[in-house]
Amino acid sequence: MQSKAQSAGLPHTLVAYNFVGGKEISAGEAVLHRKNPANRNDLVTLAPESGLTDVQKACEAARVGFARWSRTPAPQRAAVLTRLARLLSEAKEPLARFCSREIGKPIREARGSVQEAIDTAEFFQSEGRRLYGQTVPSELANKELFTYRRPLGVVGVITAGNFPIAVPSWKIIPALLCGNSVVWKPSEDAPGTATLFLELFRRAGLPDGVLNVVHGRGAGGAGEHLIAMIEAGHVDKISFTGSTAVGRQIGAAAGRALQVPSLELGGKNPLVILADADLDLAIEGALWASFGTAGQRCTSAGNIIVDRHVMPSVRSALARRASELKLGDPLDESVSYGPLINERFLERWIVQRATGLEDGAELLLDGRRVSPGQEPPGFAGDAENGLYATPRIFDRVRMNMRIAQEECFGPTVNLVEVDGIDQALAAANGTPYGLSSAIYTRDAGAMLRFKEEIRAGMTSINNSTTGAEAHLPFGGNGWSGNGTRESGIWVLDAYTRWQAVNVDLSGKLQKAQIDGADASLQAAPSFAELLPR
Repeated sequence: MQSKAQSAGLPHTLVAYNFVGGKEISAGEAVLHRKNPANRNDLVTLAPESGLTDVQKACEAARVGFARWSRTPAPQRAAVLTRLARLLSEAKEPLARFCSREIGKPIREARGSVQEAIDTAEFFQSEGRRLYGQTVPSELANKELFTYRRPLGVVGVITAGNFPIAVPSWKIIPALLCGNSVVWKPSEDAPGTATLFLELFRRAGLPDGVLNVVHGRGAGGAGEHLIAMIEAGHVDKISFTGSTAVGRQIGAAAGRALQVPSLELGGKNPLVILADADLDLAIEGALWASFGTAGQRCTSAGNIIVDRHVMPSVRSALARRASELKLGDPLDESVSYGPLINERFLERWIVQRATGLEDGAELLLDGRRVSPGQEPPGFAGDAENGLYATPRIFDRVRMNMRIAQEECFGPTVNLVEVDGIDQALAAANGTPYGLSSAIYTRDAGAMLRFKEEIRAGMTSINNSTTGAEAHLPFGGNGWSGNGTRESGIWVLDAYTRWQAVNVDLSGKLQKAQIDGADASLQAAPSFAELLPR
């Protein structure tokens, strides 16, 4: 039977499946329909809507898979990642194109997302020979001390749709390398991309039960059920990327189970432009930080904080350059950004306009949803069937306004005027979030102060708030996360526990701090002998 997309001459619809214990499980009556946000007539993916029983079975299969996988030597586990990196490289272009179609990410950015997964696999394949413990000197004779990294068990992974390949790779790849098994609930916005990524893991030789996938929604669906598995004793660790509100729920459930979740949450990221900045470079960075991926990144710039001496120049240049951005089909290599990922983001972005005006902000650039007959110059998309929106810039924003404090996924940014580095730092630290940050300046002293005093987990000097590398820690503080980090060697602590082992070869019971202390006292003169007479 043909899908509507096929019968209309559109690309084929991908039929996703749950993957549990090495078996493909097709959808029953409950089915998710994922449509192309650039053309809502294009049905991209059909996926199962998983229930509580589906999630529980996946966790049980992961427990069985863990028993075998955790005993596999780490270099052998890493060999799977070597093959995965090669397969990702071979599939980079078709995978990127499918990602563009499913979530509306511009093709150049989609390729970058796949490359991030390749980089992550290549980085952690080498870590398979470096999951080091330590040898520690003992205070007692004929005794050896060691430390070992041990896997945690079953890891639940819940990911967002804006980076449906890169972010899952940050979580799944190191979790597997460390010897854990995984139950992954991908975003309902990208079930097809998740299925293609899963296929590459399978072809790389990952054993059955080690990576299990359950599709579905978050609230009231597979995501909520996977969180419930923490207190049910079926999940030993949750790694989540998404909203701060859901992160709090996960943190509460994990806390009751005395677990430490990995939480990568929202952001209201500051980008500071001081009076001595290279303004051309700063505007370029601000545009990319604000409107790349249509502003749908957790690291997107939320507040552009500008010294009053250069605010007129920044205001003029930013409005002009933003109005010239090309919107349209994400598969068009020339577009600056494509559609919003889903109607939910678009609706919240529309509401934000009214919120800003109610607070007293002014519209320097009035972003609106693109509709037929109201297309901006150079528009190259489907205005009737796509979820497109033009750039919005709020001006004369104060830090106590809601729009300066609340995250909004969409092409919107605020201009905040300050006088000097002290006010800039106060504004940059003036939200409860602490994910990413950036400053543009030529002043080395200002660079140093910003690095030392900003409360964000990541900071760029003369660069955008967005962007990540596979070997650098990624994560935030405050409402942006609980201090855990993705990527690089730092993420290994999130997916392993330390075990201390002592081996006593003396043939007798030796008591630390007692026998050792007695021996040292016997070898030393008594304290009384040292006193004057």
